[in-house]
Order: sequence, then structure tokens, then C-alpha cells
Amino acid sequence: MRPERILVAGGTGFVGSHVVPLLRTAAAASPRGPLVRLLTHRRPAPGRDTGEVETVHGDLADPGTLRGVCEDVTTVLHLAARIGGSEADCRAVNHEGTRALLAEARRAGVRRFVQLGTAAVYGDGPHSGEPEGRLPETPVSPTSVTRLAGERLVLAAGGTVVRPYLVYGEGDTWFVPALLRLLRRLPHWVDDGAARLSLISAPALAGVLAELALAPHPPAGPAPRPGRVLHAAHPRPVSARELVTTVCRALDLPLPTGTLSGHEALSHLAATDEHVFRRHLALLTVDRWYATDHLWSLISTPPGPPFTTDFPTHAPWYRHTLLEPHPAP
Repeated sequence: MRPERILVAGGTGFVGSHVVPLLRTAAAASPRGPLVRLLTHRRPAPGRDTGEVETVHGDLADPGTLRGVCEDVTTVLHLAARIGGSEADCRAVNHEGTRALLAEARRAGVRRFVQLGTAAVYGDGPHSGEPEGRLPETPVSPTSVTRLAGERLVLAAGGTVVRPYLVYGEGDTWFVPALLRLLRRLPHWVDDGAARLSLISAPALAGVLAELALAPHPPAGPAPRPGRVLHAAHPRPVSARELVTTVCRALDLPLPTGTLSGHEALSHLAATDEHVFRRHLALLTVDRWYATDHLWSLISTPPGPPFTTDFPTHAPWYRHTLLEPHPAP
């Protein structure tokens, strides 16, 4: 029987750095555990010098470097994405790079393809608890437009796309840092913090992805299996007020004072013409939460504690990374 071998693309990134240790643990737990192969570009692969993982080098933006990376692989876990930059740069990785990786998987006879996607492909909202398949896909940024193009390729090939919205935890360089920058620029409550959001911790999301990658393969049927989208978030959405209060208290930061309407807040930011802050303001003013019942009914991995309980356990990393001074090199 062909041994299980999982290729992880993006294993050194934010979410991938949480997934790979889980796969390594599964590999070490049994002589029949899966073999783990990491597709790396620049950053060193965790465990690469211990014999616990295989390492292959390739660049999603350069399809020729991917030749052979899926040989003897049974599952591809695609966690890599280009976030930010020009549309051409994003397309090279998120769309064409995914196309090339799928082609290699198909050529090598890979049986399962799981991709980490994003709920940002649904656009600006409001979104209020819709399940998979109910929302139009109207991405706004070059990152989201090109990620959706890649996701559609995966779905057409019968793969699984896991869509979180906001992810927090060690390695986060966007969500909480952006929230803190916005609060420094606009230290007020907006719309009383009523908007609700879908959040998930990086460890919880890693548990989901690892379980999907390690699940037994279903019997092959006469026709290709259809692709599927799975929303990934804690079942309980978080209000903007809960989000801000929890983060500020955990990091010993002052809470906002006073209240602005969404229109007043936009006018305040528009005076500085800071487009990025106006985009981040949507975190506090627009519902973006999604039904996740389907995901949690499929897997045994628990969603973990709610954000208000869980975030303080991540606070030491955020405090050290974002708030404490670091000596110059």
C-alpha cells in the first residue's frame, strides 16, 4: 500500500508554522504515521535537520521549480499565499502558482488537495451568519481577487477550501497589529462596537487543517468528487466591543473613550486620506461572521475556548512582539 505522504506548501508561514508541528507529532506517534514533506521557498523549514520531515525547494511564482514536488504524495496541504503587493505579483502566486501546484498533484496521482483560503473573497459585507454557498463572491483587493481565482481552481479539481476570516495568535502580522494601529489613530468606540466578527486562533485553525489532511481517504468512486468550501471560525461570533475590550485589557492598553457613528469615524479618517485605516475601520463597523456548523460537524478537533477567554493566553507573544522595545541589531 502506498504510504501516506503529505506535502505542505507554506509550512513556514503564519498558519503553517502551527500546522507542521501537529503533522510531525502524528508522524512520530506511529510507525504507520504519515511522512511530511515541506515545500520551502526562502524561510528555513522547522525540523528540516532532524530527519522528521523531508524538504523540497520550489517557488509558486516559478512553476518550473515545482516539477516533481508531488512525487509519491497522497495529500497536498496548500497554505501558501501572497498577501499584498501588485495584482501581477499576487496572481503569480495565488492563481498561477496554485494552478501549477494542482497540475503537479494531478500528474503525481495525489488523492486529496486541501487549501487554506479566506472569507475575504465574499467582499465587504455585511455578512450575518450565512453558510457556505449562500454568499456571492465579490472580492475587493488584488490579494482576495487572485486568491479566489486559485480557490476556484482547487474546487473545480475536487479539492477542499477552508475559509477563515480573522486569525489571531503567534505569528499574526496583520489582524491585531492593524487593530492597534487603528485604535491609536481613532481611540473611540464606533457604532457602540455592535458589529459581529468571525475569529479563530491559529492553533485551532491548524488543528482543523491537520485533521483534514490526516483523515482517511474515502473510497474512490466512478466520478470525481465535487469540491467543497468550509467556513472556519469559532462558532460564537465576537462583537467589536468584545474584541477591543479583550485586546486592550490583555495588553494593558487604554480602552477607547467616547462614541462616534460610522459616518463620523469615516469623516475623521478621510481628513487624513489614510485609505488603509478606512479599510480597517470596517473591522469595527460591519458584520462579517459566518456559519461554521458544517465544519465542526465533520471533524473531532474542538474549536477551543471563545475569544474572550483564549486571547489572554496569546497576549505575552503580542506584548513582546508589538509593545516591548527591541534593541537595534
